[in-house]
Amino acid sequence: MKQSGNTILITGGGSGIGEALAHRLHDAGNTVIVAGRRRAALDAAIAGRENMHGMTLDIESAEAIESFAHDLIAAHPALNVVINNAGIMRFEDLSARRDLADAEATITTNLLGPIRLTNALVDHLKGQADAAIVNVTSGLAFVPLVTTATYNATKAALHSFTISLRDALAGSVEVIELAPPAVQTDLTPGQRTRPGYQPLDAFADEVMALLRQAPTPNEVLVENVKFLRNAEAEGRFDAALAAVTAMAKGSGH
Repeated sequence: MKQSGNTILITGGGSGIGEALAHRLHDAGNTVIVAGRRRAALDAAIAGRENMHGMTLDIESAEAIESFAHDLIAAHPALNVVINNAGIMRFEDLSARRDLADAEATITTNLLGPIRLTNALVDHLKGQADAAIVNVTSGLAFVPLVTTATYNATKAALHSFTISLRDALAGSVEVIELAPPAVQTDLTPGQRTRPGYQPLDAFADEVMALLRQAPTPNEVLVENVKFLRNAEAEGRFDAALAAVTAMAKGSGH
């Protein structure tokens, strides 16, 4: 992935991991468009940075994504990098019948959202030099947290989709997976200050260092996520699952 001179879209760029990476990518010499539902959050994210722009996007709506993609290309025809980062994480109890609204919204946002947005932009990206797609998954794609079952499943599916996309676009668009560990953000209540989670700035700095590697790794993995990513290959899956479960119980989930 080229380090500067890109025009980059980051969904979910108004807060958390998306905002932290957006700021660093902008400061490295890229034009960055952050997209999300909340205009106020986007305005705050781009404040004071001349080459950052905000565009509202309802990632749950197929029609909104198509309209957004049209407007995005018209406003920023040099777009060559898309970072599918928008996501939600909801706790759920699988042990009894429940309202599935949270589960369905998670699938729509975390899985259908990136698939739809990639579909809307892929033809444009194939015509751009140094084009790249970055899909943000999770360490929980590889070892699940039982209390966020649908979230884990969407990230596992996005991991698989990314492998297929990389092969399909080989030679025209670079396809990268970024799998974060538990990071101190507002993804779930209390997560921003939860002990044992990686501080956001440290995570974002480590990601930027990995993106500067040549060639860019197919999977961008900070040290903290390797416990989960490599658990099955290293014969540690059951132990890792138990550790993740115990950690969640310790934090009230």
